[in-house]
Amino acid sequence: MSTMTDTAPVVSATPDAQPVRRQGLRTIFLLALPLVLLAGVIALFVYTQGAGLNVAPAAPIETVQFGRTILRPGEIEMHVRNTSPEAITLAQVNINDAIWPYEAVPSREISRLGSAVVTLRYPWVVGEAYEIGILSSNSIPFAHTIAVAAETPRASAATLWSFTLIGLYVGILPVLLGMLWLPALKQLGAGTMLFLMAATVGLLLYLGLDATAEALEMTSGLGGAFQGVGIVGIGIVGTWLLLDALSRRQRSIGRDEIGQRRSLALVIALGIGLHNLGEGLAIGAAYAVGAATLGTFLVVGFIIQNITEGLGIVVPLAKDRPSLRTLAFLGLIGGAPAIVGAWVGGLVNVQALSVLFLAIGAGAVFQVAYAIGRQMVWNNASARARPMTTFGGVLAGMLVLYLTGVVIK
Repeated sequence: MSTMTDTAPVVSATPDAQPVRRQGLRTIFLLALPLVLLAGVIALFVYTQGAGLNVAPAAPIETVQFGRTILRPGEIEMHVRNTSPEAITLAQVNINDAIWPYEAVPSREISRLGSAVVTLRYPWVVGEAYEIGILSSNSIPFAHTIAVAAETPRASAATLWSFTLIGLYVGILPVLLGMLWLPALKQLGAGTMLFLMAATVGLLLYLGLDATAEALEMTSGLGGAFQGVGIVGIGIVGTWLLLDALSRRQRSIGRDEIGQRRSLALVIALGIGLHNLGEGLAIGAAYAVGAATLGTFLVVGFIIQNITEGLGIVVPLAKDRPSLRTLAFLGLIGGAPAIVGAWVGGLVNVQALSVLFLAIGAGAVFQVAYAIGRQMVWNNASARARPMTTFGGVLAGMLVLYLTGVVIK
């Protein structure tokens, strides 16, 4: 008797990749089609010379952004950038209404968004003011002012140490001193603690408004191509969303109340640190352009102001017993960025970067103010029973910084 063995056909487990590939190509085609058609519309517009209008401007549109100005004995070096729609050519340089010879590297012709270094051999005098005018080949003038002439600090170990000390005085020390109020906070009642938390929100809101105003004011020195307001918006919104994402991630981790309060203190310290980055930048820039008196007033003012920032960091920890290591860590996060800001402001002094740093600082303190208000003020049962305490605290915090500004500015 013979045995028959039925062999089942082998079916491949690998799915047919052709439909998937065709679907992918179809998706790419549909995504690219509007872009291809848009390129055609642009080409048609250019080919027809702007739909036949082709209206040329009555005068050439030329703008120049003055960046870092470096003063050395007997020499003035200006970094200029072309922010106009087309290339420009430098033709003449005047200093205090006198035509003066100059050198332009790499070339007197500057392409769009290109830059050049203009150097004048000029016997400038310390403390004097100088008006410098650059004339393009189309006879369009660009003005630059040196308010107080002083030799520009050079990158050296001594200079870095000096700016490090400035950041230490402005950032780390006052923040740590403000954190010394922690033992006193433990003795306060619920109403007083609510007032202090609301005052912290007011402090941060004022700092954010001040940084935003400074950033917007600084955008006037940027060319239209750099869209200074856009830099401010990106800095504020981007920093807010980043800190908010970090804060939400911290809250999503299963923690007890103590862990949540420490997480909030960390976010506050990080936001204040980003703000102090902008403060160090402003001080370093003031010294870099020779405004030593302005820098001194800024240092004194920021020292007075930043002691309140240390208080804001430790307010969420009033019910806890954090270790000295934890407090030192939070103080360094809140204060040390001032050192980095002083380095960048004093030795680099790039205006677009300064605008971005100030905007980042503004976005940081706005987000931290929102986080404190949401978690420890308006969602607090004690706050709902004391609405005027919350109002008075926020207003008091803003008034403290306003009056500080009146004294030092």
